[in-house]
This record gives sequence, structure tokens and C-alpha cells, in this order.
Amino acid sequence: MDTESIAAVAIGDVAVIVVASRLLGGLARRCGQPEVIGQIIAGIALGPTLLGRLPGNPTDRLFPEEVLPFLTVLSQVAVVLFMFVVGYEMDPRQLRRGGRASTTVALCAFLVPASLGAGLAGGFPGVFAAVRPDGGDGAAGRPFWMFMAVALSVTALPVLAAIVRERGLAGTPAGSVATAAAGLMDVVAWLVLAVALVGTGHATGPAWPMTLLLSAVFVAVLFLVVRPLLARWLKRSGALQANQRTLALALALGSGWVTAELGLHAVFGGLLAGIAMPRRNGVPDADVLRPMEESAGLLLPLFFVTTGLSFDIGSVDGGGAGLLALVLAVAILGKLLPAYGAARVSGMDRHESALVAALVNTRGLTELIVLNVALDAGIIGDELFTILVLMALVTTFLTGPLISLVERSQGKWTRLTVERGNYETHSRSRNSTAGRDDSPVRENANKPEGG
Repeated sequence: MDTESIAAVAIGDVAVIVVASRLLGGLARRCGQPEVIGQIIAGIALGPTLLGRLPGNPTDRLFPEEVLPFLTVLSQVAVVLFMFVVGYEMDPRQLRRGGRASTTVALCAFLVPASLGAGLAGGFPGVFAAVRPDGGDGAAGRPFWMFMAVALSVTALPVLAAIVRERGLAGTPAGSVATAAAGLMDVVAWLVLAVALVGTGHATGPAWPMTLLLSAVFVAVLFLVVRPLLARWLKRSGALQANQRTLALALALGSGWVTAELGLHAVFGGLLAGIAMPRRNGVPDADVLRPMEESAGLLLPLFFVTTGLSFDIGSVDGGGAGLLALVLAVAILGKLLPAYGAARVSGMDRHESALVAALVNTRGLTELIVLNVALDAGIIGDELFTILVLMALVTTFLTGPLISLVERSQGKWTRLTVERGNYETHSRSRNSTAGRDDSPVRENANKPEGG
């Protein structure tokens, strides 16, 4: 295909992707699910799992190999912008708002599933032997078990925050604690994943000791030099809103380029840029946040499609189905039980603790980004990628029904409590009245006739 043909096909692909994602995202919202669920399903449907199984393999016709690199580049730009937004919205005050409860929940809901994931990968490498990359030793090495620790313990802060807003939980103890705990867990997860990537050799970066040193230097320059200079420049009266948006875009993409060149991944640069971007009075500037969110939102469906093209449910055989069941059990129980117990220990009641546990179990888009980073790095292969994408879908899909179940249970418990209280009050009232009515009778019974 010549350049013009590739451009024409790519433009048509973007149109198809945007429409399909919009339709299925809207359908997901109507079903009470986050929009990202519908968008992920749209990406999977356009891949070999559904569309590719139709006669003539429409997937190959719609997404020829010559076009895929261009769609991949656009999807990576979308992820970098999305991670910038995640970092820019991280509010230390929000992380502190949950207090001791959020810290306790974050520690338990991260360490337990992370330990279980790392234990499975490190202690039982044979379980993953059939799904490791061809010719690789990922199932036996440090990068793999560190990745599995992250994959089973991550929580999707953006999706969680959206669910909290949509379900009216914003400002409630459960919503605040879950949001703060998710923020803390995300920070730790990205740090662990960055360490896991060091030395994997998936990019033409320096040796891992030099990578660590250069990464530390870059972070220091970003926060000690770039951030103060940007803050000082943005305070000038001549700083225009358009300039702020341009600076944010350049900072996100430039930072992503640096971390990619260091042998990590561009997503880390986007996250660091978002954290380093100066805020207005400690609050994200809407003139910066809104256009970055909109840009990422427009391009993110491309990321879901490139993810869907690597996802093929037909590659999961009987052994893979058993591994999926094991991964789901570890991921779900390893989140729900520790989060619930930690919330209870922190003084929250049963209803609030159950809500916190249901919320932090969602993985969503953050999990998909982690999986794509590991797939690009060669830490995992296509089959394990498919299994973990299914895990991300199931855990995210469960969040809404679990919240509804908790709320219905709380409503039923409240009604029973009220009814029991009314019954006991009524019984005491009847006994008191009966006592007063019986008194004259007993007194009169003791009096002689005619007295």
C-alpha cells in the first residue's frame, strides 16, 4: 500500500472505532456500567475474537498490517495524555482525606493480592509455563513475578472516581476512603512496575543501573527545575490559556519520550508530567485539565482496539480456563476480603466497609495499560494477556452489581431495624398501658363489697 492508501484506511479505521466505541459505551451506561466497559468490549469485538471470526476475516481487511503501526502510535499518544490527566488530578489533600482508614485499606488491599500474585508466579512457575512468551523466561524471572504482583493488585482510580460520582458516593466516608486508597495503590503499583521493567531489554535503553540513575536524575530535574520554572511563568500576567494547554501537551509528550528513551515506557513520563504540572492554588486548572481530558477521551478508543487486536479468546484452552479461574479467585478475594477487614478495623461500619471493598476491586483502564506495557516489554505473551484482560473486565463489571447488592442489603437491614424498633416500642407501650389498666382492677378486687 502506498502512503495515500494507508492514510485513507487509517482515517476510515478511526471513524469506525470512534462510532463503535461511542455506541457500546452509551449502551454500557444504560446498563449501569462504566462507559469504559463498553469501549473495551467495542475494541475486543473489532478484533479476532468476534469480527475476525466472520467469513473473510473482516478484521484483517479493516486493520491491515501496514496501518497498525500508525494506529498504535495514536493509541500510545492517547495513553500518555490519559496518564497526564491521572497525575494532574492526583491531589495530596484527597489522599490524606481518608486518614488512617485509607492508608490501612491501601496497604491491605495492595499487599495481599500482590503477595498472592508474586507467590503464584515465583513459587509455582509451572502454572504459567504454558502461557509465557515463546522462547522467553518471563515465568521464572524477577520482571514476571513483579508484574503479576502489580496485575493482581492494581485499582483503576479514574474508573473508581467515575463510579463514585455516578452512584452518589462522592463525599461519603466510603467514597472518600476508597478514592484515597486507590490513589495510594496506584502510586505504589506504577513504582513497582517501573522497577519490573528495568533491565528487561525491550527497548534500546541503557543498562539497568544506568537506567535507574538517569531516571532519578530526570525526576529530580522535572520537579526541582522544570516545575518551578513553569509555575513562575504561568503566574505572569501575560500567560495565556492557550499557552498553558500547549505547555501541558508538550510536557506530557516530552516527558513520555524521555522515559521511553530510558528503556521504561512512555506512560511513566505522562504520569510524571501530570504530577509535576503546576496547579492553581493547589487545584487542577480547568483550562488545562478539560482539553487534555477531551483529547485523551477522543483517542482512547484507538487504544482499546489495539488492545482488542491482541486479545483472542479462542487462544485460551482448557488449561488457560483453569488459570483464568485461579487468577479471578486470587484477584477478587485478594481485594475484597482484605479491603473489607481493613475498613472494619479502621472503625467503619459493615455497610461502608463493604462499599469500600467493592470499589477498590475495580481495575478497568489502568489494568489494560499495565497489561499492554508488559506485553510490549515481552514479559507476558498473548494468551496470558487475554486471560488478564478477561480478569480486568470481570472485576470491573462486578463493581456496579456489588455496590447495588450492598445498598439493597443495607436498605433491607435498615427496614428490619426500624420495624423491630417500632415493634418493641409498641410492645412496651401495650405492656405499660395494660399495667395501668390492670391496677384499678386489682385494687378493686382487694376491696370488700360495698366498700
